[in-house]
Amino acid sequence: MNTMTTSAVILEAIDELEQTFADAIVTTEDDAAGGVWVSISNVPVGPAYEQESSWMAFQITFPYPEADVYPLFVRPDLRRKDGGAHGEGFQSVPWGPRGENGTQLSRRSNRLDPALDTAATKVLKVLKWLGKQ
Repeated sequence: MNTMTTSAVILEAIDELEQTFADAIVTTEDDAAGGVWVSISNVPVGPAYEQESSWMAFQITFPYPEADVYPLFVRPDLRRKDGGAHGEGFQSVPWGPRGENGTQLSRRSNRLDPALDTAATKVLKVLKWLGKQ
């Protein structure tokens, strides 16, 4: 990561992600616009899915924390144990700087509070939502 163009607040967000997900590997890549793409390995997806875990990826954009961390992506092969279709908020799309396949989780923060809503809290909220699907 090129820390010369990455703001201190984004670097703090990355540090919080590394602390929150201490058992995972958090990787970042500059987005060439002052933000970063983040990938967290091995996050739990919940009991409804055939897979126990996935990577989760998202972009922290330059205006963070005023900008929402949205959307988030998980493995493209995420499948429900019951064979059913994913509900609202799921979409198979390419994501990130290399256009990798993924499952988009559309969970926008409608009442974003930059003082409280961090990248780590957003990931935790989305994982909680995913676990209830």
